[in-house]
Amino acid sequence: MALKVKAVERKIKFNKNDPGVYRYVMKPELYIALTQAKVIKEAALRSGCSQGVMKACWDAAGEVIKAWATEGHAVPLPGLGSMRFGLRSKSVEKVEDVKTGLIKSRRIIFTPSVDLKDELANASIQITCYDRNGDVVKRVTSADDGTIEDPEGDENGTENGTENDTENGGSQNQGGSQGGEQNQPTGFALTISTSGSGSASITHDGNAVTSGASLNEDDEVEISITPAEDQVPTATLNGSEVELTESDGVYTGNFAMPAQASTLVINTGTAEGDDGFDKD
Repeated sequence: MALKVKAVERKIKFNKNDPGVYRYVMKPELYIALTQAKVIKEAALRSGCSQGVMKACWDAAGEVIKAWATEGHAVPLPGLGSMRFGLRSKSVEKVEDVKTGLIKSRRIIFTPSVDLKDELANASIQITCYDRNGDVVKRVTSADDGTIEDPEGDENGTENGTENDTENGGSQNQGGSQGGEQNQPTGFALTISTSGSGSASITHDGNAVTSGASLNEDDEVEISITPAEDQVPTATLNGSEVELTESDGVYTGNFAMPAQASTLVINTGTAEGDDGFDKD
């Protein structure tokens, strides 16, 4: 088994006056998302069950996992690992300050099984390098040590001393549960604020990034904005403008995550007649 990765040469800058620097940024080459029907069909072929029976089992298992995970249990996923409920919250010094308002987001935490981690560790990685013109300039077969990130990680990790991840690992009498609360390893929080009547998406490695997400230093964040008609959007990171490039009415830009908690502010553009903005 081999995993495919692409390294693309991109200019990274934080504002329009910054000349920027070119860096090769690696990300997995993701295949097309498989449909549920295709997975059920393949599982039916391998098990000898009919597709109808397999779909019924699939649906039933999904309902059980959803129900138990939202009750606070660590639920096993056959051959994969387990999932459980978690949350990201701020820490406070005094017990009287503890309140639900400290919770920033609820999370679903997946812990891979030993077999799955071994499979991933033993997989080779093939890297294809693309220069700034989109031309393939190099191909590499990875010789890394196959280290797998541990989701249990640093149990005392905090986010800049003010935030942490709290997990509900299930009741202590549940087999395989973590019991009590633990902290997840974190990077730096990215707070995202959007305004305007257009739309915007923020992604990292092809995955959506939401406000409060934890990112590592130099993680590349991509922005895509579809503004209101005839409007020009803006984006700033920690008060510095992020350069946006327009193509077919869509504005895109990117930046490398700083080594600090950061704030991304996006104005997607405001249409004529909306309060506080007059269309030129």
